[in-house]
Amino acid sequence: MEKTIFSEVLHEGRSFSFKRDEVELPNGKKTFRDIVDHPGAVAIIPVLSDGRIVLVRQYRYAVRKSLLELPAGTLEEGESPVDCARRELREETSYDAGTMKKLLQCYMAPGYSSELIHVFLAGDLRKTDAQAEIDENIEVEPLELKDILRLIDENTIEDAKTICGIFALLRTTRRVDGSL
Repeated sequence: MEKTIFSEVLHEGRSFSFKRDEVELPNGKKTFRDIVDHPGAVAIIPVLSDGRIVLVRQYRYAVRKSLLELPAGTLEEGESPVDCARRELREETSYDAGTMKKLLQCYMAPGYSSELIHVFLAGDLRKTDAQAEIDENIEVEPLELKDILRLIDENTIEDAKTICGIFALLRTTRRVDGSL
């Protein structure tokens, strides 16, 4: 196990901070670790009454392109993952969920980030008049599971949380034929 000797916050951002830690390795040598310190996040698999899954398309500046992905967002201070999932679902898709079931949690990029994402299955969806946040330009795209699987196979869906979430859904439903 590595032992932290010193930790310095290099930048405090809106959603996370960037820090550099000096650590001592088990062999006694010292080195540095650059870390994105993240409060955690959620991703939601919203399933419509007809079985289609609501995905969102939005431009992601870091990769300079639009990605098709599950609705998701960052936990606010003191917010529970399920409350965050309900809020983000409403903000990004204008749906409220009657049911919300946690499928899994996983680290997104543990080599450099502390972000733990909680993935929820949302059902009994009802349309609301909620609006996306001012800095988000989101298109809602409901798709059948078999089409989502094809887009993953074709590398059209490249977002890790979406791929993990869909595979967790398949594991949970025990169906591999592309239906729910």
